[in-house]
Amino acid sequence: MAFRRALRRTAVVGGGAVVAAFGLSQLIEYRRTQVRLAHVAAEAELKVPYADELPSRQTQLAALQDTPEFDVLVVGGGATGAGCALDAVTRNLKTALVERSDFSSGTSSRSTKLIHGGVRYLQKAIMQLDYEQYMMVKEALHERANLLEIAPHLSAPLPIMLPVYKWWQLPYYWAGIKMYDLVAGIYCLKSSYILSKSKALEHFPMLKKDKLVGAIVYYDGQHNDARMNLAIALAAARYGAAVANYTEVVRLLKTKDQQTGKEKVCGARCRDVITGQEFDVRAKCVINATGPFTDSLRQMDKQEISNICQPSAGVHIVIPGYYSPDNMGLLDPATSDGRVIFFLPWENMTIAGTTDTPTNVTAHPIPGEDDINFILTEVRNYLSPDVEVRRGDVLAAWSGIRPLVTDPNSKDTQSICRNHIVTVSDSGLVTIAGGKWTTYRSMAEETLNAAIKSHSLSAKPCRTVGLMLEGAKGWTPTLYIRLVQDYGLEKEVAQHLASTYGGKAFDVAKMAKVTGQRWPIVGKRLVSEFPYIEAEVLYAIKEYACTAIDVIARRTRLGFLNVQAADEALPRIVQIMAKELNWSQEKRTEELEAAKKFLYHEMGYRSRSEQLTKTSEINLHYQEVVKYKNRFHKFDKECKGFITTVDVQRVLDSINVHIDENTLHEILNEVDLNKNGQVEINEFLQLMSAVKKGHVSDSRLAILMKKAEETLEEDRGPVTVDRSGGGV
Repeated sequence: MAFRRALRRTAVVGGGAVVAAFGLSQLIEYRRTQVRLAHVAAEAELKVPYADELPSRQTQLAALQDTPEFDVLVVGGGATGAGCALDAVTRNLKTALVERSDFSSGTSSRSTKLIHGGVRYLQKAIMQLDYEQYMMVKEALHERANLLEIAPHLSAPLPIMLPVYKWWQLPYYWAGIKMYDLVAGIYCLKSSYILSKSKALEHFPMLKKDKLVGAIVYYDGQHNDARMNLAIALAAARYGAAVANYTEVVRLLKTKDQQTGKEKVCGARCRDVITGQEFDVRAKCVINATGPFTDSLRQMDKQEISNICQPSAGVHIVIPGYYSPDNMGLLDPATSDGRVIFFLPWENMTIAGTTDTPTNVTAHPIPGEDDINFILTEVRNYLSPDVEVRRGDVLAAWSGIRPLVTDPNSKDTQSICRNHIVTVSDSGLVTIAGGKWTTYRSMAEETLNAAIKSHSLSAKPCRTVGLMLEGAKGWTPTLYIRLVQDYGLEKEVAQHLASTYGGKAFDVAKMAKVTGQRWPIVGKRLVSEFPYIEAEVLYAIKEYACTAIDVIARRTRLGFLNVQAADEALPRIVQIMAKELNWSQEKRTEELEAAKKFLYHEMGYRSRSEQLTKTSEINLHYQEVVKYKNRFHKFDKECKGFITTVDVQRVLDSINVHIDENTLHEILNEVDLNKNGQVEINEFLQLMSAVKKGHVSDSRLAILMKKAEETLEEDRGPVTVDRSGGGV
């Protein structure tokens, strides 16, 4: 009865919203028809040749050096920069793009993976009567719908649950979410709805039951952000833009205007980071789309200029997929410090974040332990006590720097609007700063409009609404079935290829080698738990991957999903790339070390070893110490006080378990804190103490020794040890 009364009150409060939303389904169908027409119009109006074969990086560099003058040179290969290049080239402008690292190597690959208008921004817009923020949300909701349509293989609608624990919040949140639907209008993905307590727990069984009143479910979009960024850049390349990663701007080129006598930016001195070669790229207009590094390029133009960006760090963590349902996200609208936390299924894992902290600009942001623990604490507040949220279950963690637009004197980054600004300097440098991932296309359109106007460029109108991105053509929801049938790929691998490469998945499948097994026929995995295959490394090189980091972080997402698995895959990835790119042994070693450093610092791998070193105080009961010492001495027969791979292998041989030597070294190295090639009794007790506390989970050595002990005592048959994920 109480729930029904609440619903009646909700209906009264949100009555206007109900009436306005009455015809929403018909409007959505109308929108879909309009989108189909937009695709046809966008493709038909383009007069730009489309390349079926991607030009190589060497070809792109040659174009940058040999072209006398481009109309537009974009600096920055993130979502906004790639969007500017695609917008420019499809307006028939001669376009170039340079990126000093890899495409999407910065903020654009480290997002919450949502394509959204921003529920909390709409709340602020209404509460503060902020029309500018309202229009930003409205624009983002339009762009959300467009992005879901032009890259359907990389994106999809995602239902997100907002759990309600107080009766009065039910009508309040319902009215707000309905307003979100109404602002979206014909671009609404699906209408939001209310769930009773029992239905909410049915959809999200891990949710905390105590005091739960009900829940509201609304829809936003989700995507593979790095692959989406790459799809935009590759589309620009196919339409004729000269794009090159690992090409940094050393300085801006300037020339004197004959009429005014003022200096004007006319290009950039660039350096190929791979070879060190420098060359000039001349252009009528230079666009600064460097995200958090916006002010660095602006100061190349004018050294004494004041900053317009205030960077903010956002940390995310990845935990195992069993922490959330396969197709339902969760929104915590009010954390202990007033921030918002998302808890979302992504790539068969669960992603949680984000924080919002002022930071310094760096190319290599590191996730902090305080931020990781803050997220875990907030997650615990919303999950059932039956679900133990362990620090050791964090499989990866990263920090991304948001380029927030703000007054240089402002200190509170949490209240800053994520809107963008476009400025043109006295020397003609066009800068686009701020904004959201979702609105990259409209930001690019506004930037190009400003560039065309300020530099009197002859260009056609914007053509990017409805313009399909790389891989979108030929994709269907059932494409993976053809991959299974035509090539003999595993179903999971085929689904992954279809959702990552879209219509280009067949090109990847053609490169896959025969496994020599009955099934699958082709497609050898890089690591057993993930559907990434060796052929993707070869295809990544065609997509301008130059380093092993490019492969584990942005062509595949292995580094973002599980750093231990990425670390295991690295030697094979380097081996494949070395053969294809003719790397020397020195270069192979350099690549391997650089990738391991990336995982250790930027993807949270260091956190695992820190969890062990921080547990120098062994928190075990006397009986537990005795039990674990007895287990250790089953391996340390000579009572040396330490064990090596030889000791472990001897015990495994006695129970008919066979693990190759390299894997054994890896297993012991995870626990060998002082890196002396052996695991001492204190290190083992530290490990078991950390496992007990939940600081470390799924330790291969702990599981291996436990299983071996049980087999020795019970005289059972062979046991297998498979890494189930391994926390960091």
